[in-house]
Amino acid sequence: MKLWQKENTVTSEKIEKFTVGKDREMDLNLAEFDVLGNLAHATMLETIGLLTSDDLESLRAELTLIHAQITAGEFVIEDGVEDVHSQVELMLTRKLGDTGKKIHSGRSRNDQVLVDMKLYTRARLFEVVEATEKLFNVLIDRSEQHKDDLLPGYTHLQIAMPSSFGLWFGAYAEGLIDDVIQLNAAYRLANRNPLGSGAGYGSSFPLNRTLTTKLLGFEGMHHNVVYAQMSRGRTEQAALTAISSLAATVSRLAMDVCLYNSQNFGFIVLPDDLTTGSSIMPHKKNPDVAELLRAKTNRMKALPMEVTMVLSNLPSGYHRDMQLLKEILMPAFDEILDCLDIAAFMLENMKVKQNLLDDVKYDMLFSVERVNELVISGVPFRDAYRQVGAEIGDGSYVAPRELKHSHEGSIGNLQTAEIRERMENEVAAFGYEKVTAALENLLKN
Repeated sequence: MKLWQKENTVTSEKIEKFTVGKDREMDLNLAEFDVLGNLAHATMLETIGLLTSDDLESLRAELTLIHAQITAGEFVIEDGVEDVHSQVELMLTRKLGDTGKKIHSGRSRNDQVLVDMKLYTRARLFEVVEATEKLFNVLIDRSEQHKDDLLPGYTHLQIAMPSSFGLWFGAYAEGLIDDVIQLNAAYRLANRNPLGSGAGYGSSFPLNRTLTTKLLGFEGMHHNVVYAQMSRGRTEQAALTAISSLAATVSRLAMDVCLYNSQNFGFIVLPDDLTTGSSIMPHKKNPDVAELLRAKTNRMKALPMEVTMVLSNLPSGYHRDMQLLKEILMPAFDEILDCLDIAAFMLENMKVKQNLLDDVKYDMLFSVERVNELVISGVPFRDAYRQVGAEIGDGSYVAPRELKHSHEGSIGNLQTAEIRERMENEVAAFGYEKVTAALENLLKN
């Protein structure tokens, strides 16, 4: 029987197929977190007298075994079982009889799903942070490695001023810090405990929500039980907004790689194993990795809007519409992690061309350097600007290729150490070690 099913009631196979949809497939992602939620809930029920110490000991032993099955990849949701929550409770009841049936006391499937989703989202967001930090480290290392290799800078896709590979790599590195800040905002929404909110209206049992909050390593709880249920959807949207921001950074980087790898630019070289050929043109070495990276991340920008549309016009309380959020959120984590991994691999293996700005076609990049030379010698800026314009017009202009950029964040002063420190501080702000310690303790005790 389903967790919600009454005696002598039957749901048609057609309706069950439609309402369950992909939920059983998605729920495998929640198995570990469902066990953790059950452990915390059972521990709390014992403290308020709804479980005996023997009940708790039996439940803990069995839940620990189920957790080991999940870790080993042996956990399945059996045919005919509706979801992960039903499967775990079924396994407990098979082994422990009435003790297994007691674990649902003071809980609705609504807050059971919600706590699983919070725990899942919190864990996956930090996975994304770690993958982002790995990409950041590749970028910042290459920034320092190529700080003296100059690169044309563009505005309006016209050559503008001298840049460098140090600046280019470093720009994307610092951009990832802002993405981590957005990930942290989403993480904090996921890091609040909804357990004990029931169907959205609490319980007449004297539940100790402060205890389950501590046991599960949450920063705090959703205090209002109605809002605890209303946070579903909002948490997913925040997570996907952060992921879409990160995807936008990676997409822009991938576009630069496509441009810079083309013969018309010729700034970088992708190794053969990162390119593909043509079925008709023997000379082709196409940047398919960068192109697919661009397409995958561009597609991810739309994900927050998908959640917005699912949630549109919903009143307060729980609605089955929210089940579909899993199908939007869960694949997004896998996709962004894959993209971050391949982006780091691509950047690690990419070759940078040196001495690019020695080519006379880039002479005009140094026109501002010539203006600044005149200003330093005492010529007012507007007069210097007109003089250099005249030099360019009459052909007397000579490009001053010796750069003297020294201010913070410029070609000669990349502020690499400061950018690294910022990232380290933003990652540390998650405090994920507290979560890890709490969950390890929950599994041990």
